[in-house]
Amino acid sequence: MPISGNLAVTDDYQTVPARHTVAVLSAAKQFVVQQQPTPQCGPNEIMIRLEGCGVCASNLPVWEGRPWFEYPLPAGAPGHEGWGRVIAVGDQVETFSVDQRVACLGDRAFAETMCVPAEDAVCLPEELDDIPFPGEAIGCAMNIFKRADVRPDQTVAIIGAGFLGLLLVQLSIAAGARVIAISRRAEVRQLAEQLGAEISFDTEDWWGNAQKVIEYTQGRGCDRVMEVTGMQFALDMATEMIGEYGKLVIGGYHQDGLRQVNMQKWNWRAIDVINAHERDRHRYIQGIREGISATISGRISPQTLLTHRFSLEQLNDAYQMMCDRPDGFIKGWIEL
Repeated sequence: MPISGNLAVTDDYQTVPARHTVAVLSAAKQFVVQQQPTPQCGPNEIMIRLEGCGVCASNLPVWEGRPWFEYPLPAGAPGHEGWGRVIAVGDQVETFSVDQRVACLGDRAFAETMCVPAEDAVCLPEELDDIPFPGEAIGCAMNIFKRADVRPDQTVAIIGAGFLGLLLVQLSIAAGARVIAISRRAEVRQLAEQLGAEISFDTEDWWGNAQKVIEYTQGRGCDRVMEVTGMQFALDMATEMIGEYGKLVIGGYHQDGLRQVNMQKWNWRAIDVINAHERDRHRYIQGIREGISATISGRISPQTLLTHRFSLEQLNDAYQMMCDRPDGFIKGWIEL
């Protein structure tokens, strides 16, 4: 299907290129950059000249390699945190126009251009023009926080203090909660306290530190525990810390095998266990909208957590850095 709709007329977006640059994960730990035909824009789609894409920790397994993955991945995959400017709109699209800046859903965003259904994009206001905005990741934080139902004066523990966890720290503090941050990295725990967390603990002795959290809460435990690591120990630690009638919110992506839980403690404490992953795309989009509002209002500052910028040719370096997590690293993103 040929491209349909209007083309951009600005200096930066004068035309839709016949070919574009795209990254292909050809094998484990082997992104290769290629020139391929530009994707075609359907009647209900918009074409985006991507400015950037976040690098998500949930995609580490497919980059590292597992027996069940098949390579090569589709061109541009698994990039799914893209944003950029509209350069063409389909004939049936009335909600967007050329040159609007948008954040979008779509898992082919390690590329110069990407086409997505118009309903899978959100306009970014002028207030955000100067900052990178991985909307999908920010929307995930907003949706997890909504499901957690944090109230003023509650005690909230957040296990995992990467990009997602630190956004949840900011949101919980803005909601008037007392926040406990838990991370294996000392500098990240310090950052969480600078953002307003009352106290932080490491994960090396997760059981012992869970008992310290119980002591800190005078035996009551936490009203909310948000787990965002996707690891077994975090579920175990959350189980130890949660108070009676609390909410244990699972935001981590548990993708590398079965998990065990202490159901007796879950039963005894009468807790709610919430799987805070979404499958409704409309909820993802609503989360992005709410993330935009939270950023403009200052409830969150995602731009300060995007610590390392890479080119498309440096994708392998970006993933390796996410594995190594050197000092100063929170989240990497690809500039396109």
